[in-house]
Parts: sequence; C-alpha cells; structure tokens
Amino acid sequence: MYAGLFVISIIFTFIGMLLSGQLKRKFALYSRMPNLQGLSGREVAERMLSYYGITDVQIVEGQGMLTDHYNPQTKTVSLSPEVYRGRSVASAAVAAHECGHAVQHAEAYAALQMRSALVPLVQISASIQQYLFMFAFVAFGAFNNTFVLLIAIGAFLVTALFSLITLPVEFDASKRALVWLEHSGVARGPEYEAAKDALWWAAMTYVAAALAAVAQLLYLVLYFLNSRD
Repeated sequence: MYAGLFVISIIFTFIGMLLSGQLKRKFALYSRMPNLQGLSGREVAERMLSYYGITDVQIVEGQGMLTDHYNPQTKTVSLSPEVYRGRSVASAAVAAHECGHAVQHAEAYAALQMRSALVPLVQISASIQQYLFMFAFVAFGAFNNTFVLLIAIGAFLVTALFSLITLPVEFDASKRALVWLEHSGVARGPEYEAAKDALWWAAMTYVAAALAAVAQLLYLVLYFLNSRD
C-alpha cells in the first residue's frame, strides 16, 4: 500500500521536474525577447491593475526565481526580481498573470473563492498526510487499518479537490493576462505567441500536480474497495 503511493509520488515528481525544467528554459528564452512597449514587470502590473480600476493591491519585489504569486489575504502581487525589473515578454506575461489573480479577486471569481476557502483544510490535510506516512513507515501495515485508511482517503480527497479547483483559477488568470497584453499592445504577434507559450508551460505544472493528487486518491479508494472484498 505505502509502496504504491511512494511509486506514484516518484513518477509524478519526475514528471514535475521535467515540466519545471521546460518552464525555466522557456522563461530564459522569452526573457531575451523585449516586450513591445519596453515595460518592466512592475510597470506591466501597475498598468493592468489600473486598467481594471484596482487601487488597493500592492506590487512588491520578492526573492528567488519564478516565485511570483498573488496573496488575496494581503492583496499583494509579489514578483520575483527578474520579473519585477525585467522588460521582456516573459516578465510581462508573468506579471500580467499574477494581476489576473488580483482581477479574479476583485470580481469575486467563484473558483478563486473556493480555493481560498480550502486553504485551511489543505494545511490540515498536508499535516495528516505527513503523519500518516511517518506512521506507515514505522508500522508498514498501518494502511490495512480501515479507520486509518479512511482518514488517508479524506486527506487526499482534500488535496485532490484543491488541485483540481486550482486548474480553472490558473487557466483563467492566464486568459485574462493574454487578453490584456494584446489589448494594451504590450505583446502582439510573435510576442503574444511567446507569452502564450510561456504561460501554457506554467499551467502544465499545475496539471501535473492535479494528476498526481487524483492518481493517489484513486489508488487509495481502489485499495479500500479491494480490502473489503
């Protein structure tokens, strides 16, 4: 049982590494392509937020590479240094994508609200999964206990649900970003296609995470059903 989950985790970790590597290569490639207006990522974010009439979101420079995110609790768009200062298509695409989340928040986008509501449960679920794996490592037959198995299914169900809800949130943010980039003239023609390609590869990392979560959940459910036969 434990070995099966471990194998699934290894497989999708490897797939995730491949996708992450491809995303970094695409970002490096499109970081050498200037956006049409020569705007920095910070300026792109400022203009997009202004276009949508959003005045209560702060844009800050974060740390690391590809650590860009929007925090709905603090209403903060955090851009990694290369995106914050960069004037490339890649920087513009990432900055616009994160602002897409801010627009979702301002418009009360249902999927984003659902994902935000699940965050506390996901944190609890992650802790449960960690302790379950530790327990299973010490007592290899732990998952043969029906009660423990049901707890594991519940924890993985929350993770899978969160991962699946994340997909429309991320795809919608990219769609909003691309529409604005073309409308504003920051990216058109080849630059638009480059931005679209970069955001597509970013989305694929979330798809891989969702598939991994669903595969682990299905494995647990099938194991539970077979154990009752």
